[in-house]
Amino acid sequence: MKVALRKFVQSVIEKAVAEGAVCAEAPRLLALEASKVAAHGDFSTTVALLLAQYEKRPPRAVAAQWVALIQAAPDYTQILEKVEIAGPGYINFFLKAECGYRALLDMVREGADYGRSQRVDGPRVQIEFVSANPTGPLHVAHGRAAALGDALANLLAAVGYDVHREYYINDIGNQTHMLGLSTYLRYRELFGEAITLPEEGYRGEYIIEIARAIQQAEGRRFLAGDAAAALPFFTAFALKTTLEWIRRDMDGFGVRFDRWFSEQELGAETDAVLALLQTRGALYEKEGATWLVTTQCGDDKDRVAVRADGRRTYFASDIAYHRNKFERGFDRLINIWGADHHGYIARVKAAVALMGYAPDRLVILLHQLVNLMRHGAPVPMSKRAGEFVTLQEVIEEVGVDATRFFFLMRRADTTLDFDLELAKKHSNENPVYYVQYAHARLCSILRVAASQGVDVADTLKQTTPADLARLTLPEEWAILRHLTAYPDLLCAAAEALEPHRVVFYLQELAGMLHRYYFAHRIISDDPILTRARLTLIVSVQTVLRNALTLLGIRAPDQM
Repeated sequence: MKVALRKFVQSVIEKAVAEGAVCAEAPRLLALEASKVAAHGDFSTTVALLLAQYEKRPPRAVAAQWVALIQAAPDYTQILEKVEIAGPGYINFFLKAECGYRALLDMVREGADYGRSQRVDGPRVQIEFVSANPTGPLHVAHGRAAALGDALANLLAAVGYDVHREYYINDIGNQTHMLGLSTYLRYRELFGEAITLPEEGYRGEYIIEIARAIQQAEGRRFLAGDAAAALPFFTAFALKTTLEWIRRDMDGFGVRFDRWFSEQELGAETDAVLALLQTRGALYEKEGATWLVTTQCGDDKDRVAVRADGRRTYFASDIAYHRNKFERGFDRLINIWGADHHGYIARVKAAVALMGYAPDRLVILLHQLVNLMRHGAPVPMSKRAGEFVTLQEVIEEVGVDATRFFFLMRRADTTLDFDLELAKKHSNENPVYYVQYAHARLCSILRVAASQGVDVADTLKQTTPADLARLTLPEEWAILRHLTAYPDLLCAAAEALEPHRVVFYLQELAGMLHRYYFAHRIISDDPILTRARLTLIVSVQTVLRNALTLLGIRAPDQM
């Protein structure tokens, strides 16, 4: 309904602007908000209050002009029951009920496409997320990044963006060297040798698993000779193993990537980008190292790109990687990082600017930590991982659906308390169960209708706006309004890069459905009323399923 109303009002005002009757700022300032009080209509706008400063007139005088223009439009009586001025200059819109009924029929007709944009030329967006160092299993914070990135990619695609999902593999540098060395030392330990792991070494049980796999495959082959000759093999084997674990976890979590980009692929690109920055006067030498003048673009201090010993920093590779992204033709880059990367944002954006790209084309979202709880107490660390609980352990305990839903229940920039026991409950206390059960309940109603001889598909085809006029209850109109807000919700959530808004919407819709179900019979002896209510619940079912699918969560037929 909001879409139809906005198109109508905008067409009226754009015509008035073209004729010089209305300020040219009007279309930009027009915003419609759902009214919270029935007496204030279905939607309202504050545009008259905003325009008053441009037109140097009282807001109510501006509102009166708008109301007159809207009432004089040919389509006025097809969409609006009335439009009125309230307070200092608010404009309230009262929609015709038939407008909502037509929207319900559109939902049934569009099915899985309802809410999705028909746009085919949207901007090319790359979302890089998770990108955990391949030095061990994924932990729960990586899972939050995975759920966030995947849901955001689905959301942007739904509103017309051309979305590319990428995982960046940091497989060069000290952390991979330490992975190989830790595995090599554990390998020797398996043969009874006393070892001392370096302070930066990896200590989880999974390192012993990898070492044991090498022992079984290679025997005593690497006991003779020095470590330097053996380390490339151990590093490569350990990297391959941990990447296989990561891919397995992402597949099991329902997350796919269009590309797994290895840092090793950058090759000479890092040298090339440093040469480019040199020609731009963005590099200088100090204390034997090469520095990038990031302070020129908002960073709090300049950053080292090449160390005094000639080794390039991780930052140098990140600069090259972002240039690689832009050169692939993406209009916008979105990076999803952990909150511990907060101090890294300014230097990367500065590097982007110094390379000649607009820094606002790079958006960096930070997600906060996840606190795993059980009965109000923190969950002990994983014995296998050593320092954290793995994503796989959480999925095995509570399932993919609950894990994804809980990760998405809060804004990404807020710390999340994940209650494992709550996530397993089959009751209304569990938010994901509450939403999924709403969908399953509707499927059950439709099965009951079919068992009583109602051909639901045929019934829906025959339903007319006149039949839907039987939906006279306030809660039916409230559900209808909530359903018609879904397309706008997706657009707003996509623009704000906030998939948690979809979760909030689902919880509200599920609550409305459950309350309605307990208060009213859907299938009755009145065939017209039954037809109208079946249309309403099929529309609810459609939106529940579509929204859950966007979040990567199942919409079960029964529970």
